[in-house]
Amino acid sequence: MDQGGPARVSAAAGGGGGGGGQVGVRIHQARRLPDFLQSVNLKYVKLGYHYLISNLLTLCFIPLIIVTLIEASQMDLHDLRHLWLHLQYNLVSVIICSAVLVFGLTVYIMTRPRPVYLVDYSCYRPPDHLKAPYQRFMDHSRLTNDFDDSSLEFQRKILERSGLGEETYVPEAMHHIPPRPSMAAAREEAEQVMYGALDNLFASTNVKPKDIGILVVNCSLFNPTPSLSAMIVNKYKLRGNIRSFNLGGMGCSAGVIAVDLAKDLLQIHRNTYAVVVSTENITQNWYFGNKKSMLIPNCLFRVGGSAVLLSNKSVDRRRAKYRLVHVVRTHRGADDKAFRCVYQEQDDKGKTGVSLSKDLMAIAGGALKTNITTLGPIVLPISEQLLFFSSLVVKKLLNGDVKPYIPDFKLAFDHFCIHAGGRAVIDELEKNLQLLPIHVEASRMTLHRFGNTSSSSIWYELAYTEAKGRMRKGNRVWQIAFGSGFKCNSAVWEALRNVKPSHNGPWEDSIDKYPVKVVS
Repeated sequence: MDQGGPARVSAAAGGGGGGGGQVGVRIHQARRLPDFLQSVNLKYVKLGYHYLISNLLTLCFIPLIIVTLIEASQMDLHDLRHLWLHLQYNLVSVIICSAVLVFGLTVYIMTRPRPVYLVDYSCYRPPDHLKAPYQRFMDHSRLTNDFDDSSLEFQRKILERSGLGEETYVPEAMHHIPPRPSMAAAREEAEQVMYGALDNLFASTNVKPKDIGILVVNCSLFNPTPSLSAMIVNKYKLRGNIRSFNLGGMGCSAGVIAVDLAKDLLQIHRNTYAVVVSTENITQNWYFGNKKSMLIPNCLFRVGGSAVLLSNKSVDRRRAKYRLVHVVRTHRGADDKAFRCVYQEQDDKGKTGVSLSKDLMAIAGGALKTNITTLGPIVLPISEQLLFFSSLVVKKLLNGDVKPYIPDFKLAFDHFCIHAGGRAVIDELEKNLQLLPIHVEASRMTLHRFGNTSSSSIWYELAYTEAKGRMRKGNRVWQIAFGSGFKCNSAVWEALRNVKPSHNGPWEDSIDKYPVKVVS
């Protein structure tokens, strides 16, 4: 049980296409007010320590630079002539040193990773007639005659406490009574989402489809033949030598996996563009049974998708929004519980759906711990790393009587895009990473406005931050997502300029209404 407020039922999802989640009663108690004087003092002590350690190397070099300048200022013409003669008599040494230096610089330039730039991205905003308010959702669920009273009540409770608002979208097939989850309807949903995002992306970047050299598409639960990537190639008449990939069954974290694959390909293929399309398909994956663990995706997952344009062209740095800094991937599939915690299967009536284990949140927490243990050393300032290492040493010496130090990731990142899998997912990360409400605002508002859009949710969150005018040059963004398998993946981006929202963005018609207070 967590401590913090009135009791409530909370839901979460974060897995493959159908996502992952948990339902349960969580008892909260009123929090005591903090000792503000102590917390403020501690804050400034910590900031001072952080700046001191982070700039320690510079502070050590300042006296050396001062001494060198003083010595140089005292040199006269005779001293300079003596230095020149010394170099002439050691010409061979000078040539060898120069050759080694040139060779080293050449090897470095040829082997260093090529920077990957995010030129722009687009998130699909469905038409208004696909909106699914609470009451319409429940009315349609009741009229299908597929759910018993217990299942309808369960869905109502999940929906009311899910964190979703009244303006999320479900596909056209689900608006019919009875629903029409056909292959043709599923293809139509995929086309609307992918083509809608890509049309907007090509229009905003002025990039011609023929210029795209790499295409990566990820969608977990809908993988037709020909593939989704082939559908895009056919629609936009992409060139014949395009490197195209279609990732399936990899869950809500597949968007980061797709970016990682595109990044690796951009290291090999010079001077080209890569497009990453992330989506999920709901039409054929709606569950029409009464098994509770398989009903949660119906309540949380909604229509959405994104298209991202990446480039390794140096000329694109001037117009790009972000530079990719790191990608860290964690896979817990070797553990049987983790492997089955988000699992597509049939119930005892033969109805197919995605089942969510009661251990999901614990497994997600373990995957997160492994992921940030890898990510921390490459993004955290040295001050935080020393504090964390010291706490581990003390803990080891005192046989575990000391609580381990939790690194302050707010010193490494300015913005957080946490996969909007559900309210419980966001709550847990906010608590465990000691984040402030503003750090999880983009995730909560994305969940409220668009629902769980699977692997594309982190891009709706980034668009929210931009629409609010908060993205400044040099800011670092942490995108973190969870998915079936079980996986936890992170991507770190650095803003190359003060980023403004692109035209026709997903929040263009609603950003002034947000943030809203989400009722518990």
